[in-house]
Amino acid sequence: MKKGFYTIMSAQFFSSLADNALFVAAVELLILSGTEEWQRAALVPMFALFYVVLAPFVGAFADFLPKGKVMFVSNSIKVAGCLMMLFGTHPLMSFAIVGLGAAAYSPAKYGILTELLPPSQLVKANGWIEGLTIGSIILGVLLGGQLVGPVLGPWLLSIDLLPGVDTGITTAPQAAIGAIIWLYAIAAIFNLFIPRTSATLQPMPASPLEMVRDFRTCNRRLWRDRLGQISLSTTTLFWGVSGNLRYIVLAWAAAALGYTTTQASSLVGVVAVGTAVGAVVASIYMRLDLATRVIPLGIAMGVLVIGMNFIDNVWVAAPFLILLGGLGGFLVVPMNALLQHRGHNLMGAGRSIAVQNFNEQACILGLGGFYAAMTKLGLSAFGAITAFGLVVAGTMWVIGRWHAHNLRHHAEEVEHLLEIARSDRH
Repeated sequence: MKKGFYTIMSAQFFSSLADNALFVAAVELLILSGTEEWQRAALVPMFALFYVVLAPFVGAFADFLPKGKVMFVSNSIKVAGCLMMLFGTHPLMSFAIVGLGAAAYSPAKYGILTELLPPSQLVKANGWIEGLTIGSIILGVLLGGQLVGPVLGPWLLSIDLLPGVDTGITTAPQAAIGAIIWLYAIAAIFNLFIPRTSATLQPMPASPLEMVRDFRTCNRRLWRDRLGQISLSTTTLFWGVSGNLRYIVLAWAAAALGYTTTQASSLVGVVAVGTAVGAVVASIYMRLDLATRVIPLGIAMGVLVIGMNFIDNVWVAAPFLILLGGLGGFLVVPMNALLQHRGHNLMGAGRSIAVQNFNEQACILGLGGFYAAMTKLGLSAFGAITAFGLVVAGTMWVIGRWHAHNLRHHAEEVEHLLEIARSDRH
């Protein structure tokens, strides 16, 4: 791997670490405020909101400026969201602003991989960056749980996190948010050292309406591609479920095991451990032209989600959640690499990732809104888990049939695209 790749990984690690620690701190802040559970569940779709709303613009923005600079600006927006939450803005609104920063960050983060590395290294690069991202999720959720816990929380309250500034911090979640700001600052420092690639910067469209039309064209192009549509639908579903599973595991651990937020955060980390292992294994053994073979794992993952309902012992839950995460990691890495490969061939890297983010975050937004609505209507965590599992297994079965249809009726086109993927491995 080129030297700049490790700088990108470092920046991504600290930014993702802060995102996930902030999520746990925001959940605890809402709990202490006495809000209803549906508001806590709504944190996930609120984070996804700007991914969907700004999708036509962030891809073009990522292709217009050097991607390291885009990532630096995006981290600054995340800091602004933290400060809003710290100084009294409603956590849902503040977390949406952090999501705005993440929406701008993602096209640059993934787009620079296709500019910096040859196609033959994309699966490996995705395996490492997804593995590292999952590692940051593990540590971030655990860190967030500890920062609001009975040990680190009081300690943070006893020190001056922002010297010379009267912050008015009086609770452990507020102190945790103040500490998390420094993680974003570390990520921003790494952003400054991301190398400028030789890729040609693309001009911004002349008007917002033109950007919307350009995005719509790119979205349609990827959905009409015989391999792009399969990889995009698979990753869309995976991240839609995975994004919401983060909160569902917290709710399930409270209902099934009686865990606090600090205790439950460790189980979210356990799922991420499995995902990291699956991602790394996939990066070693999978190839672009074999990516569609992992579709049956998505069906199995949906069945396992439903199986959570029958677990009430942490010693059974831990290995079960590792297996669940492992299947997801092995599924998403080759599909994500295939999607990046097709997107890079069909349009600019930033636009391709923006299309991917739009679809994936729209799924997170839709499923998260659905879960929050079910919670508001009184459905238990166990009922929500069953619904999610059925959605995953059923939709992955449909995707499998869709790909089989393409192989039967568009065999020559699919084989041509697979041949491109094979040739790009060398």
